[in-house]
Amino acid sequence: MTRVLSGAVLIALAVAAVWFAPPLVFKAVAFLLLGAAATELVGLARASGLSIPMWPSVTGAVITLGVLAFPSSTTAREATPLQMVLLAQFVAVSGVILGGWTGGSDALARVSASLFPSIYLALPLGALVAIREHEGPAALFLLMLTVMVSDIAQYYTGRLAGRRSLAPVISPRKTVEGALGGLAFGALVLAIVGAWWLPRVPIALRALVGVTIVALGVTGDLFESMLKRSAGVKDSSALIPGHGGVLDRIDALLFAAPVYYIVLQYI
Repeated sequence: MTRVLSGAVLIALAVAAVWFAPPLVFKAVAFLLLGAAATELVGLARASGLSIPMWPSVTGAVITLGVLAFPSSTTAREATPLQMVLLAQFVAVSGVILGGWTGGSDALARVSASLFPSIYLALPLGALVAIREHEGPAALFLLMLTVMVSDIAQYYTGRLAGRRSLAPVISPRKTVEGALGGLAFGALVLAIVGAWWLPRVPIALRALVGVTIVALGVTGDLFESMLKRSAGVKDSSALIPGHGGVLDRIDALLFAAPVYYIVLQYI
C-alpha cells in the first residue's frame, strides 16, 4: 500500500510539474532532483570504497545544470559557459583530491567519480529542461509517459511470461520477455499518443523513436542497478517510501532524455 500511495503522489507531482508549473518552478524542481540524485550518487561511490568529496561534486553538478537551464549567448570564438564550468570543476575537484591523497591506487577512480554527477545527472536533466522549454510540456510528458508505460509493461509482462533472464549478474528479476513487452507497449504509446503531442514526426519514425527510447530506458535502469550492486546496496536511498531514492526513479530518463532531445532538434 505504501508503494502504491507513493507512486500515485509521484505521478501527480510529475504531471503538475510538467504541465502546469511556470518555467522557473519547473527549473527549481530539476535542481531539487539533481541535488538529491547527486547526493545519492556520491553515497554510492563511497559505499563502493571511493572516498570522493561531497560538496565539490554536488556543487559542480548544480552549476553545470545552471548553465544549461539558463543559457547565455556566446560567439563562435568564445568558450561556452558549459565548457568553462566543466574545466573549472575538473581543476577544483582534482585539487581537492590531490590535497587529500595519502597513497593508494584509487586516485584516478576518485577524480572520475567526483566528476561523474555532472555528466550522468546534470546533462540529462538539462536536456529535460530544454525539451520543455523549446518543445513544450506535451513533448516532455510524451517521453515520460513512454518510459512509465514501458516500466509497467516490463513488470507485468515479465511476471506473466518471463523465462529468460536479461542481465542475471546485474538484475536477476529482469527478463528478456519483460523487456520485449516494454519495447512493444512503449513504442505504441509514442507512436499513437505522439499523433497529438508530437504531430510533426511521421508515425513510423515515432515508433522507431519509441523503441529507441525504451531500449535506452532499460539500459539506464540496468546501469543504475549495476552501480547499486557494485556498492552493495538495494536502493540509492530511502527518501521515497516504497520506491527508494530519486536516482531509482529517474534512472531510465537519464539515458533516454539526451537522445530524445537530439532527435527533436533535427526533426
